[in-house]
Amino acid sequence: VQLQASGGGLVQAGGSLTLSCEASGFTLDYYAFGWFRQAPGKEREGVACISSSSSSTSYADSVKGRFTTLRDRANRVHTVSLQMNSLKSEDTAVHYCAADRRDLYSGRFYSSSCNVDDMDHWGKGTQVTVSS
Repeated sequence: VQLQASGGGLVQAGGSLTLSCEASGFTLDYYAFGWFRQAPGKEREGVACISSSSSSTSYADSVKGRFTTLRDRANRVHTVSLQMNSLKSEDTAVHYCAADRRDLYSGRFYSSSCNVDDMDHWGKGTQVTVSS
């Protein structure tokens, strides 16, 4: 699985930004995807995750009501987006796209758990900077 994130940049507080992650590979229908971020001097944390089934999402408390993640599929390429609204200076961080295989046999097909340690594949990060 290869992941390519894009869409980061500089935005003023209160503004919006959309991140996009293009995932390529086989059997992507059985992968959950997530967005994670890491600010300077802090540990990487889960921001938003979506299940393999696409029926379940989970969000960090700090972004609930402001961020939305969706996934789409065209041919064998999956695109996962993170719509970020009402951005705050504390959202400034390098944002990463990640994936974790969760098929029906694993019993986690419908899981949107968003733990760093669960994710098997990582893309390069994209910087999001929110100026106050």
